[in-house]
Amino acid sequence: KEKDINDRKRIAQVIGLKRVLIVDDAAFMRLNLKNILKENYEIAGEAENGQQAVEMYQELKPDFVTMDITMPVMDGLEAIKEIKKIDPEANIIVCSAMGQQKMIIKAIEAGAKDFIVKPFKEQRVLEAIEKLKL
Repeated sequence: KEKDINDRKRIAQVIGLKRVLIVDDAAFMRLNLKNILKENYEIAGEAENGQQAVEMYQELKPDFVTMDITMPVMDGLEAIKEIKKIDPEANIIVCSAMGQQKMIIKAIEAGAKDFIVKPFKEQRVLEAIEKLKL
């Protein structure tokens, strides 16, 4: 497994693809994001809760993360805080149905670089990633 991860990292580096970790408890949302991103980015991994996201971030060291907020085990806000402790430069875009102003502010305060409200349009996702200037 370690060798496979390292091989994928090297291939992505050689062809210049940025690597993404997709975090959402809903498999169909992860699939939706994968379909939007797979043309231009390497899907480094997928997590279905915040705890998995933190563990996978440490292991995979992706260039950016898409993060849901409402998830079991550990929510997205807590996961953002934990990832930022590991890597203060982490690029995290929140993708959540919870579009209230208060939740957006909390996500940005926790360290997210952008907030996309579900259901999202492909163009909005790609614009948010472009703004990261990876």
